Parts: sequence; C-alpha cells; structure tokens
Amino acid sequence: MMPTHFPYFFSFPTDLQPTNEAGFVTDSTAGNGLAIAWWLAAKGTHIALTNRIEAHLTEAKAAILQQMPAVVVRGAAVNSEQAMQADNLLKQVLTVDILINNIGIFEPEAFVNITGAKRLRFFEVNVLSDVQLVR
Repeated sequence: MMPTHFPYFFSFPTDLQPTNEAGFVTDSTAGNGLAIAWWLAAKGTHIALTNRIEAHLTEAKAAILQQMPAVVVRGAAVNSEQAMQADNLLKQVLTVDILINNIGIFEPEAFVNITGAKRLRFFEVNVLSDVQLVR
C-alpha cells in the first residue's frame, strides 16, 4: 500500500523524469525513504532499497511491486550506517543514477548531556555514511 503521507511531504519538480534509471534509497522501508522510493518507482525508476530488518524490506518491496509490477525492485537487509555493508550493497546494485541518502539518527537529549562518543556516532552516521555512499 502506498504511504498515506506520500502526496503531502513531497513536491518534486514536475520536469524531473527519472524513467528507466537506477535509484538507490537508503533506509527506505518506512517514512520519507519509502515515500521517495514510491515516487521513483511511479516514475519508472528501478530501485534498490535497504533496511536492517529483512521482514520490513520484503514488505516494502512487495507493496511497491503490487502497484507497479514492471519496476525492478532490489533490496538488501544491511546496516547502511556501516561502510563495509554499504560497499557490499553497492557492488550488488552495480549502477546508481540517483542516490538518496536517507540515513539519519538523533536522540532527544540536552546538548550538554551528549558525550563525545555519542557525538562522534551522530557524525559518523549522519555525515560520514553519506560521504561513503557518494564516494
């Protein structure tokens, strides 16, 4: 089933036509990532999805394919935060025309209470994982 919030969160340029291209959307089985994957699939883009949990990945792939059976949907249960797993996934996907880095974490906590280790983890996940995928 298409995400119910899909039409409300995204206003993409109408002249963007990513037909027959390969899109890669990280953490893409719920929320914004899933909505972007749906939009790309609706435009005819072949997509690769990721999530840590295989069941979530299977459910998202099945839902997209049920509505758009002509689209190629690949996916892998990987932790996109870890560079090695992301590298292995990109080797499987081979071609990426559109990369959507949808990885991000946060914890609602007062700034003064965030330890150096936690700050470093936020930076590694929210910044360095994106850099790794772009590279």
